[in-house]
This record gives sequence, C-alpha cells and structure tokens, in this order.
Amino acid sequence: MITQKIKYVSFWLLLFLLTGCDLLKPDDVINPNVDEDTFLHTDNAMQTWVNGTEKEFALHISDYVELMEILSDNYFNNYSRSSKEFDRPRLLYTDADVTNLQRYVGTMREMADYGLTKVAALDQRTTDSDRFRLLVVKAYSYLLAGDFFRALPVGNGVGVSEWPEQLRLAMVVLDEALALATDAEDQSFVHTLYARAAYRLGDRVMAKTHAQQALALSGDLCRQVLFDGDNDVLNSAQTAIWGTWFQPLPRLDFLDPKYFETYSTEQRPITIAKAEENYLILAEAAAAENDLSEVRRQLSLLLQLVAERPVQTALNDQLEGRYNGGYKHYPSDPSYQVQASPSDPLRRGLIIDRRAPQLITIPYISGTSVTPAMVTALTTHDEALEMIYLMRQEIFFAEGRRPADLGIRLPICEVEAAATTGASAYTEAQIPSFIPLDQGMDAFTIDDENKTVTILYNMNRIIVENAASKEVVPFE
Repeated sequence: MITQKIKYVSFWLLLFLLTGCDLLKPDDVINPNVDEDTFLHTDNAMQTWVNGTEKEFALHISDYVELMEILSDNYFNNYSRSSKEFDRPRLLYTDADVTNLQRYVGTMREMADYGLTKVAALDQRTTDSDRFRLLVVKAYSYLLAGDFFRALPVGNGVGVSEWPEQLRLAMVVLDEALALATDAEDQSFVHTLYARAAYRLGDRVMAKTHAQQALALSGDLCRQVLFDGDNDVLNSAQTAIWGTWFQPLPRLDFLDPKYFETYSTEQRPITIAKAEENYLILAEAAAAENDLSEVRRQLSLLLQLVAERPVQTALNDQLEGRYNGGYKHYPSDPSYQVQASPSDPLRRGLIIDRRAPQLITIPYISGTSVTPAMVTALTTHDEALEMIYLMRQEIFFAEGRRPADLGIRLPICEVEAAATTGASAYTEAQIPSFIPLDQGMDAFTIDDENKTVTILYNMNRIIVENAASKEVVPFE
C-alpha cells in the first residue's frame, strides 16, 4: 500500500510457490484452505488482492533497499548477516540474492497483472483506485528491472528484454495509471516515476517535461511504502541499518539511520518517489545544456525543499558503537573531519555524536551536506555535475537508488539463463571498469592523532570523470 497503512491479510491470499527463477503462476497453485475459485468469488476479492499485492510490494522494496545499499558506496556490511559479495562488488548469476531480486520483479508484475485481469473481471466492486494501485506496482516492477538488471523476462514463456525496453514498458503502464489518477498527488507521483524512467533512458526532453509537470502538481510529493510491526510486516532494511549490521561511509554518517525505532514494534516507511528527484533531474538537464544559472536555481529550490523536510529529534542511537561485527572501525567522534578523497578538502560536521548521553537528530525523508553557499559558488560544468551526484547520493541515501547512478547492473539468474531463449547472453554483471573492486568503494583511512578520515575514492567525481561512458550520466 502506498498512501495508507498496509493491512495484514490473514490467509496471505494464495500460497504462491516459486521454483528457481520461474515467474509467478497463480493459476497453478491451490492453497490447502482457500483454492483459487473460492477466493475469486469471495466478497471484496479485489480489495483483498490489492492489499496483499501491496504488502508483497513493500516487503520486496525493503529487500531491494537492503541489498542495493551495500552494493553501493553508501554502506558497508560490517557484520556476518546479509550479503558480503554485493559489497565487493561480486555479482554472480549463481548468487541466491541475484535470483531472489529477479524473482521479486516477476512477482510484483504477475500479482499486479492477475489482479488487473482475473480478479477485476469477477469482482464487480473493483474501482479505478484499485486498478491504479495495481498499475503502480506493475510499473515499479519494470522500473526496478530497468534500473538494476541488464535484462529480464517480461512474462512467462517469452524471451528476455534488455533494460531500456523494461523502462519503456514502465512508461506504457504509467500512461495507463495516469488516466486513472484522480488527484494532484497521484498525478504528481506518476509523473515523477515517468521522469525517473525517461532520465535513465537519457531522454532529456521527456524527463524535463514530466519532472516539471510533477512539480507543478505537487512541490513536496513524498510517496512511501509502509510496514506493520504489530503484524510482522517488517522493513528488512531497517533491521540491517538500525540493527547496526551496516555502517555508512563516514561522509554520510550524518544521514544514518534513516530507519529507526522509537518503540519496539515501529517499522519505518521507505520512500519510493519524492519531489526532490524532479529538481535533481531538472538540474542535471540544465548542466547538460551548459546552463549553470539554471543549475544553481534548481539546486537552490531543492535545498529549500530539503530544509522543510521533517527530522527525528532526540533519537537514542547510543548502542551504535561504529564497530559492530569487528570487521572495520568507524569514527564516532564529531571532532573528526572527513575528506571525500585524498585530494578533497576536509569537511566538518559530517560525523555526529551518538555516544551517551547524546541524543541525535536525523533527517528521514531527505538530507544533504550541500549548503546554499556551495551552490552559489559553482562555476564549472563538472563542479555542478559532481554536486548533483553528491546530492543524489545524499538525498536518496538508504533508498536503494545508488547502484543505478554508479552504472552497476545485475546479471540474469542461473535458472532463467538455462530455461529462457536468449537469457544466457546476460549472465555477466555490468560493473564499469572505473568501479573500485575488493570493497574499494567503502575504503577509508583514519588518522586518530589528527582526527581526520580520508575516503579512498570520491565516487561522485569518478562518475563525472567517466560521464562520456554509456554506463553513467544519462544526459551527457
């Protein structure tokens, strides 16, 4: 569910069985207690199906966030739980996490399709709102495929489609959703997702158009998936981040933890679309057009929005020792200064004090270390582009978006490669040559005597230096 609390579905709809990388086949499975025909003829079948689809959607989004965050330079898995291979990054088509992430895309799409066709045909109470919510899930499945995979199937018994086609299919579904969006917030949401797809495809004109339309409809859009700790619908990314498995790159320390608990069953939502993305797209489009004045204008507007976003105050994060698991020690003293690479200036204020008796303040929608003065001081195209990517990293922090900006794409899974025509061509991951391997993206040194932290690689500058490559910076 997107805008309201996800309801717990007591009998979990139907008991779906997925084997290997096979996609969801609801027609093939019978629940011991509720068979398909019985379910389809129950009262409120569509409402139940929509709630269950959105519940699965939320759970799969949290799994994506967990794994995409450690695949990037945002977080290091400093514990034994979750993937250590994604941290390298080492992305094998035999990896169970690669298989699961592919399966989640298919599950989202097929559950949405089943509701839009079979359930809708039999439940006369089906509304346009129901259809809209299912179309959002379906479109988002294509967005995930287009952002993070080289290629995936788009249905049962068909060949694979490369990532650009996945994004074009997302646009087709978003057009359907837009026709059913009855209020400005829903319309802005659809336009924001559309702008995201067009951006990744490098279609600057289309991306700008939809970003502008989204902002005209809602200047502070924030759409999230919600969880329900009372009924065990859990945000797995929160388990890893609040539970101290993951440690943030030191220059991102001030943004962590985006997901936290102020009471024992609290489960924080995950943002899947927000107005900030539209400003970032418009700023990057202006940079591609060598319009630095417009870049500064869009980033200034973006900073105003970020400053208005809520923060959590008086948060007790004192159990966070920045050494949990013992793999690597992280700074916890706010007197440490941090540089984004050995050639970057030292910056204060990026490390916050979590030690007792200190309580912390954390932005949980958007935050950034960029200041209005830094935006005003921009004088070159490359400076502007690097700042845009820094802000993309900070504003989308802990939302599972960073690997797409780094140009990293997952391979197709082993079972799919063996069973699907053309799939074997995509069993190697796309890891650009400029990505540091062997956990290099997470590497830094600490000088305890001088209270400094030096990140080995400024990945935002590396992105800009490689802007002419096909993997990154879509508008260049």
